[in-house]
Amino acid sequence: MHTEEKDRIRNAIDTIKSGGTVVYPTETVYGLGADAFSEEAVRKVYGIKRKYLSQPLSVAISSFEMLHEVASVDSESLELITELLPGPVTVLLRKKKVVPDLLTAASEVVGVRFPDNEIATRIIKETGPITSTSANVSGRNPPTCVEEVEIKADIIINGGKSKYGMPSTVVDMTKTRATANEEKANIKIEIKRRGACYDRVLHVLRSKAAGKGLHGFPMP
Repeated sequence: MHTEEKDRIRNAIDTIKSGGTVVYPTETVYGLGADAFSEEAVRKVYGIKRKYLSQPLSVAISSFEMLHEVASVDSESLELITELLPGPVTVLLRKKKVVPDLLTAASEVVGVRFPDNEIATRIIKETGPITSTSANVSGRNPPTCVEEVEIKADIIINGGKSKYGMPSTVVDMTKTRATANEEKANIKIEIKRRGACYDRVLHVLRSKAAGKGLHGFPMP
């Protein structure tokens, strides 16, 4: 990694730590990042995107240890998640209290991304979880290169053309309540949005979920 690129990443890390916003590359589309644990920073992201506060944002992480910081994950769920991440997938899980209600639009569910992009993960490793939302005005096409970025952020990092050039596939893995005849809650699995690598995600869920006795995955 060149010195100039290292400097840009360092500047991005410092900016996020000081409450600022950064446009960063991922393998799907370019994202708009800010400290996910700071309500003030999260509010800036909503303002830049002109996004309604009733529409939740996702969180980007850089390790499975960080996943446990933001969401409740049991061993059975984690085994499946490690087959999907890192990669172009957003996993919906039950959030932990440290995640602001503002970010999830008061929902107990949070979308989690673990980008397969070196620049993104180098930033997140140093800052902790950041917002994961496309770097565009809400309702417009997400950018796949810096030339397509139209919003204003404190720093914009050029990471070249996005590998997939389309949003992530969204997989709902939230818990359902146990019934009277069950010792524990089952895991509800549903593909909420077809995006990048949809066929691979479907293959993983079909091959792994069915064999683990996970409940509620429809077979498209």
